[in-house]
Amino acid sequence: MDKASFGGVLLAIVGIIAGLLLEGGNLGQIFQPTAAMIVFGGTLGAVLLQFPLKTVLDAFRRLAHVFFHPQDQNLQLIETLVAFANKARRSGVVSLDGDLEKIEEPFLRQALTLAVDGTEPAELRKIMLLSMDSRAEGEDRIPAVFESAGGFSPTVGILGAVLGLIQVMQHLDKIEEVGKGIAVAFVATIYGVAAANLFFLPAAGKLRIRVRDEHQRREMMLEGVISILEGTNPRMLEVKLSGFLEEREQETREQAA
Repeated sequence: MDKASFGGVLLAIVGIIAGLLLEGGNLGQIFQPTAAMIVFGGTLGAVLLQFPLKTVLDAFRRLAHVFFHPQDQNLQLIETLVAFANKARRSGVVSLDGDLEKIEEPFLRQALTLAVDGTEPAELRKIMLLSMDSRAEGEDRIPAVFESAGGFSPTVGILGAVLGLIQVMQHLDKIEEVGKGIAVAFVATIYGVAAANLFFLPAAGKLRIRVRDEHQRREMMLEGVISILEGTNPRMLEVKLSGFLEEREQETREQAA
């Protein structure tokens, strides 16, 4: 669980609601289903117009990565690659063929399969770099979906406010209702701005970090497999791959050691 993501969302919601209540307002003033329908429906429609349906669905599936993210994956990856290096040094790279089915990560399995098949290190690097670039291009679209939603929602919120004002202006004969109607109309603007700045844009930023982490893991996998293919000493391989770790992960590794 990503405590920062949960804590950030909770703090933002509590801060806004507390400010509203301190000013003498009530929650009923900002809970307007019509405004929410306009803002979120219009934003989703604009996003679907900009991106293919598959990309949008992938983005919503990846949304869970904002709040939940496995920890210490890089440490486990180093241990796995060092174990492969030890086995390859004792019995040869071909001996890793039996371990291919146990590897869940497609990128690592593909790279190790090429190594077992006798692919030269330079050619293996070229093939896997092409695969990395292709994956990276597709993954960059995921945060872009939420960045676009963050750009559209404030504008759609303004559109909702204008629509509400149009309805108010048609009933100027009931002057006592005009002020209330204007207040309700601006709720759409609140939804649009809040959704953009408290969720869509922050989520896009967190997903970009996740995408970068995945790209770094693939770089580790590629360097590890090529080093195994070149016969690098397992201890040297461990030191080499440790350079990819963040300071926090290095401290965790040292403590475990």
